[in-house]
Amino acid sequence: MNFENTREFAQQLDAKDELRNYRDEFFFPKVNGKEVIYFTGNSLGLQSKRTKTYVDEVMTDWANLAVEGHFYSEKPWWDYHERFAAPLSVIVGAKPCEITVMNTLTVNLHLMMVSFYRPTAKKYKIICEEKAFPSDQYMFQSQVKFHGLDPKDAIVEIKRREGEHNIRLEDVLAKIEEVGDALALVLIGGVNYYTGQVFDMKTITAAGHKQGAYVGWDLAHAAGNIELKLHDWDVDFAVWCSYKYMNSGPGNASGCFIHEKHHNNADLPRFAGWYGHNKERRFKMEPDFDPVHGADGWQISNLPILSLAPYLASVEMFSEIGMEKIIAKRNLITAYLEFILHEVDKEIEGTEFEVITPSSQEERGCQLSVFLHGQGRDLFDYLMKNGVITDWREPNVIRLAPAPLYCSFEDMYEFGQILKKGICK
Repeated sequence: MNFENTREFAQQLDAKDELRNYRDEFFFPKVNGKEVIYFTGNSLGLQSKRTKTYVDEVMTDWANLAVEGHFYSEKPWWDYHERFAAPLSVIVGAKPCEITVMNTLTVNLHLMMVSFYRPTAKKYKIICEEKAFPSDQYMFQSQVKFHGLDPKDAIVEIKRREGEHNIRLEDVLAKIEEVGDALALVLIGGVNYYTGQVFDMKTITAAGHKQGAYVGWDLAHAAGNIELKLHDWDVDFAVWCSYKYMNSGPGNASGCFIHEKHHNNADLPRFAGWYGHNKERRFKMEPDFDPVHGADGWQISNLPILSLAPYLASVEMFSEIGMEKIIAKRNLITAYLEFILHEVDKEIEGTEFEVITPSSQEERGCQLSVFLHGQGRDLFDYLMKNGVITDWREPNVIRLAPAPLYCSFEDMYEFGQILKKGICK
């Protein structure tokens, strides 16, 4: 498509957008009395107007039924989490039995490490990417120390080549082969939080398995953003948060995938709790743990229903739309944003915007990370004060995520105009 940097052209794209009416289903913060241009859905998605209905339903049941709400509310609390299995399995490419919702992201990473990081004297190394999200790095360090290992020896980071912003697939595969028989686990962010690079999960998973290692993925920036086929790719496990592209609210519940090939493996250790126990016998309070078959067998505690309610509202919206349409708009609006950035770059002498996110659609999702050469924090502050909510990362990178459910093409055009004023002020 031949883009144009005009309001009229942006409005034409909006008029053709199949998802345009979903914008009205979200609350937007306001700056100077005007709705913001919101680019931080990769950090915290906007609140949908459906959320209140779902939360109020739980509050009403709690008020009217109290403890009996576990069994007699419209959506009984004792199996509330089971409503996520079918819709989430479509979003991440899994079987419903491979999906559960529990805890939060890093908690679930630690729990998955109990099952899938089982170091021995010869097989103990973990491969991750350089500049993984800090929480993942802290988790790796604490896990290997827990096993009495030295993080400097046990954790192997795949690095970017000098002068490059993204990690090459061939370097990932070469590092996996190099570590070889010592490799116990590959655990990488499916979409790098800093650059927005999407990794070839299918190829990397196969390479890890070839060395006899488990392979897991942190999908915090991937779930609800990119196409996933976790079952078909033979991924061992994956976890994701729900509050970024899936708009479930700050710090909300985490989704978890465990491939069905592990469900009957009695030798696979796990930390147990009563909500992972045989559902039909859970309230008999038996002393010996008998896990539920499937991913729900990794549950520990009963679920925080008030937290799950906003997530269920979002998941049902995703099911209503379908990932195919979400991805189609994501590709178009991200490409239009990239075009706008380059147009502004050309119009203002002495400015250089370097998009460090891969240009290929197959290697990026809904994020452009941009080096603002010649600019500094002042430009970011100007954008924020003028109604553009974006994300700053040192030394001078802004991350822009035009979430397709609520961002418009006219937002992209208007952002370009505000950006020009901020540079020329």
